Amino acid sequence: MAEQTKQNNTNTITNRRPGMAKPAPGTTKRIFGYIMQYKVRVVAIVACILVGAAAQAGSALFLQTLIDKYILPMVGETNPDWGPLLRAITLIGCLYLAGILTGWLWQWLIVTVEQGVLKKIRDDMFAHQQRLPIRYFDTNEHGDIMSRYTNDTDTLRQAISQSFPQMFSAIISALAAIISMLWLSVPITVFVLLFTVLLFVIVRKIVGRAGRYFVKQQQWLGDVNAFVEESVNGQKVIKVFNHEDTTQKTFDEKNQELFEASAEANTWGNVTMPVVGNMGYMLYILLAIVGGAMALSGVGNFGLAGAGTLTLGTLISLLTLSRSFINPLGQVSMQLNMVMMALAGASRIFQLMDEPVEADGGTVTLVNVELGEDGRTMTEVDHETGHWAWKREEGDDGTRSMAAAHALSPRAAEVATKARESAITSPDGRLTLLRGDVRFTDVTFGYNPDKPVLHDITWFAKPGQKIALVGATGAGKTTVTNLINRFYDIQEGQILYDGISIKGICKPDLRRSLGVVLQDVNLFTGTVMDNIRYGRLNATDEECIEAARLVNADSFIRMLPQGYQTVLEGDGSGLSQGQRQLISIARAAVADPPALILDEATSSIDTRTEEVVQAGMDNLMKGRTVFVIAHRLSTVRNSDVIMVLDHGNIIERGSHDELIAQKGEYYQLYTGAVELE
Repeated sequence: MAEQTKQNNTNTITNRRPGMAKPAPGTTKRIFGYIMQYKVRVVAIVACILVGAAAQAGSALFLQTLIDKYILPMVGETNPDWGPLLRAITLIGCLYLAGILTGWLWQWLIVTVEQGVLKKIRDDMFAHQQRLPIRYFDTNEHGDIMSRYTNDTDTLRQAISQSFPQMFSAIISALAAIISMLWLSVPITVFVLLFTVLLFVIVRKIVGRAGRYFVKQQQWLGDVNAFVEESVNGQKVIKVFNHEDTTQKTFDEKNQELFEASAEANTWGNVTMPVVGNMGYMLYILLAIVGGAMALSGVGNFGLAGAGTLTLGTLISLLTLSRSFINPLGQVSMQLNMVMMALAGASRIFQLMDEPVEADGGTVTLVNVELGEDGRTMTEVDHETGHWAWKREEGDDGTRSMAAAHALSPRAAEVATKARESAITSPDGRLTLLRGDVRFTDVTFGYNPDKPVLHDITWFAKPGQKIALVGATGAGKTTVTNLINRFYDIQEGQILYDGISIKGICKPDLRRSLGVVLQDVNLFTGTVMDNIRYGRLNATDEECIEAARLVNADSFIRMLPQGYQTVLEGDGSGLSQGQRQLISIARAAVADPPALILDEATSSIDTRTEEVVQAGMDNLMKGRTVFVIAHRLSTVRNSDVIMVLDHGNIIERGSHDELIAQKGEYYQLYTGAVELE
């Protein structure tokens, strides 16, 4: 993008240091908002977990009856009746089987919920990303954005498929166990609860410390990914300048930070389960001692089921239930670490989804029209005709742009009046023929509002003119074109397109009217034909081939292994820079836009190839308003108007011959007396 944008981006990959952020408020609620889109399956999962917990508690309770009523009475009998015992064992086996089946069912259901939620989140995240302004991508590392789709969604997957359901299952199991213990013995239950309070205090300290480092781990993971992505893309530059050691050192520093955060997070996280487990064994031993003493001494016992002595069967059931109570608490504490990491990842996901979308506010759209014989009568049609018109919404006859211009300044109002007079408009004022009349009036703009890049510039481009923008790097050439297609909105002044303020034109329609060929070519994974068709997705193969012929790309494409069906990967890494640029120009040609922006379009092509391409470009530019940004001044000689920019100001304007005759800045640049850079 523009030079100034990159200069203003102080949050570079090499100096970025993630802070100790906490998960954003409301993150959990938003996650469950996605989960509850699968209400029926969630209800089924909850039901299965409840049945499983009931089966586990029921089987533990049944141990008392099994021992006291079936096993102990048979001790010492010569001919015991095994029938009741076998029936009791069969019953307890059915309880265990019910727990196993429901456990398998909810594990199977949760996978479908988990994948559905992640798909919806990725869809929403990507859809929102497409609506973000260019500024967001200029000021955020691409690798860090990618990390939100991979690492952060993976932590969320683990939470949805494992942590959340296992925590709920553990809590239900613990509640079922404690209720069952109250049923058997209130004193023993109170003893267990007091011990649990001590356990909770210890675990809370451990989990709190681990959670902070899990958040930091996710931030550093995104930072490392961003640095790796940048290093891979800039590998040639790294090698050319022998920066392998410096890059390695920077990576080692970032990786060390990630290592330390991950080590701390996982150390404290992994300590949780052993602490809970060992304290659970301690409780088991204490409970066995206390309960055994009560049973042997005949101390009275009371529970919700009634009062009496503590029997052997009751003690064994209580011991089993104590494990059923403590083990789930250990699972909850263990999963809390994963939940904290998932919340950290989800916060980063929702942070992207909460970024303000690109503001539009336009109501004027672009439509196909048929022209009458007089060249002024327009009829809107739903098929391509090669003629376009701006269509205002009902009730707008063009006075809105005029009113906005009058509100700015007398000069803006004068320019708007002249633009309206020269425009070809339907009698009702709703249709205005697209001709490529562009007018800047008192435009001031800065990527950072405190540091203007363009200073109060005024200029115009008549329909069909070829306008060249020249000047040193940072002069504001690319910025001008960024403003025309509304990648950025101006702070002051007005820009009119066929007499219409571009702020009133819908951005997709505005950009449909502008074909853009950038200096940095982006080719996508797919065939050559697919990459050319990217300019207009409904273009036929014949139209794509004709576009390639127009810009003289057809000959080299046919020499590729599979011609137009050759698959390009890695941004067209198998092609030369010039060939990649030719495909990019063919892409613009097949789009057949009414106006063109050529941002250093031939800068990567050698002089001989440039002559071939220029002939095709001249065919492409016929009848269109064209804005050309060029460092090679030889490519702008045939421009109708050449504007020389210097530090955001237009210092010269005229044709090549006029500017040469003035012997000003352009003359100095053209003759080589002053370096363009």
